[in-house]
Amino acid sequence: DDLESIEPIPIKKLGDDIIFVDGHTRAFATFLHSISEVPVYWEDEKLDWDAYEICVGWCRKEGILTIADLETRVVPHKDYEILWYRRCEKMQQDLARKKGVSERT
Repeated sequence: DDLESIEPIPIKKLGDDIIFVDGHTRAFATFLHSISEVPVYWEDEKLDWDAYEICVGWCRKEGILTIADLETRVVPHKDYEILWYRRCEKMQQDLARKKGVSERT
């Protein structure tokens, strides 16, 4: 069974939506292999939900509502690092400033 070979992906309810907390690459790879379901589990760790809300907002603004919406948006890894990681780093710094948390480098 194809599903048995896929590591479960953590999910969480955020507002009215159920989102992947991690495992987006795994979910996208299964989509590319025409697998329409993936095993999931409810994430119970305390996470920075302010950051997740911002990231989900970015995705909605760009029209990314499902894993399938990524199909025409794949970029080379070096571009991904700039477009996503750096954007997330800046967002984390901004959130830390807003929360009054001092950044340690």
